Amino acid sequence: MARKVNPLADVAIRNAKPKERPWKLFDGGGLFLEIAPSGGKLWRFKYRFDGKEKLLAMGIWPDVSLTAARRKREEARALLAQGIDPGEARKAERLRRKTLAENTLEAIAREWDARHLSTRAKSHRDKVIRRLELYVVPYLGARPVAEITAADILACVRRVEALNKQETAHRTLQAIGQVIRFAIASGLAESDPTPALRGALPPATRRHMAAPTDPAQVGEILRALDAFQGSPIVAAAIRLLPLLFCRPGELIAMRWADVDLESGEWRYTVTKTKTEHLVPLSRQAVRVLGELRALTGHLPGGWVFPGGRSPMQHLSNVAILAAYRRLGIAKEELTAHGWRAVARTLLHEQLGFPAEIIEHQLAHRVPDALGAAYNRTKFVAERKRMMSEWSDYLDRLREGAEIVPLRKSL
Repeated sequence: MARKVNPLADVAIRNAKPKERPWKLFDGGGLFLEIAPSGGKLWRFKYRFDGKEKLLAMGIWPDVSLTAARRKREEARALLAQGIDPGEARKAERLRRKTLAENTLEAIAREWDARHLSTRAKSHRDKVIRRLELYVVPYLGARPVAEITAADILACVRRVEALNKQETAHRTLQAIGQVIRFAIASGLAESDPTPALRGALPPATRRHMAAPTDPAQVGEILRALDAFQGSPIVAAAIRLLPLLFCRPGELIAMRWADVDLESGEWRYTVTKTKTEHLVPLSRQAVRVLGELRALTGHLPGGWVFPGGRSPMQHLSNVAILAAYRRLGIAKEELTAHGWRAVARTLLHEQLGFPAEIIEHQLAHRVPDALGAAYNRTKFVAERKRMMSEWSDYLDRLREGAEIVPLRKSL
């Protein structure tokens, strides 16, 4: 017959003195207080699981009071009633908390950057990481990603909105969602709160790259570009960009290995779509590149437009923007990227080229009857003629000649 144990009282705990050996005060139900020779008093819970006797530490008195120790005992007994070992449950909880502490939003974002963004264009990657560092990490970076709520995220992006940066707020929300979904895929979170925030931010007004479509204004800008007196490498870049109307980041990353001046072709991989692209080079473009090859064709690194500090790095996009500012071309008037919109508009409206040929030359995905989203060799003959006529047209605008009438469609 089990010996009846009288419940402990606070006074008995306070009066318990240490002895030469550890001794115990029992409270019943497996809970007891162990008094060490040093005077320390430790709560323990004795139980059996799978036929084995086990002990579970419940904390040190008086940090853990008698009432708190009894509550912990009942919680452990409830686990036992469910067939769960409270000792193993505690280990699992410690591991969970350790995992949470190690997997903060910032830590997950860094891993997401290394695994996901490393394949994207450097300019895009830098923008995303910069947004996270400026607007997210200071507020949510130290929080376990699995514990971040929709309210936490909304408060974060509304700080960005308060800076009158609506588009940035939307992009920041998008980046947070991508990080959390990466955590879910890695087994470090269970749900993504960002879909619940759909509509919580006012719609962002999309800002288009400034691009003039008046032929006379384009002619004025071309004359200004020809008057640039700075670095010959930068001068070549700003002269070539209107002729090719590629993305500025792709122009400055041009390599001599990808350029064939004899056949008049430049082949490279589009950073945005990871597709192979062909740019026919007009005689004007070949002339600019031919002059530049004498300056940079022999340099290590292989860049057509090497940077000013080291030939092993290509020219910075900032150099083109700085050249525009020096020439008095305001960002509200034209951006480097804006030449794509200039070409798209004038090639169609002034020179009469079909939209699908223009879109192919812009390396945009254009579905066709065969289902091919983009084919770098499609319309090559037409695109070569188009690029030649485009360069001739820009020459006429530069010289202030009369605008040619619409040409017949191909």
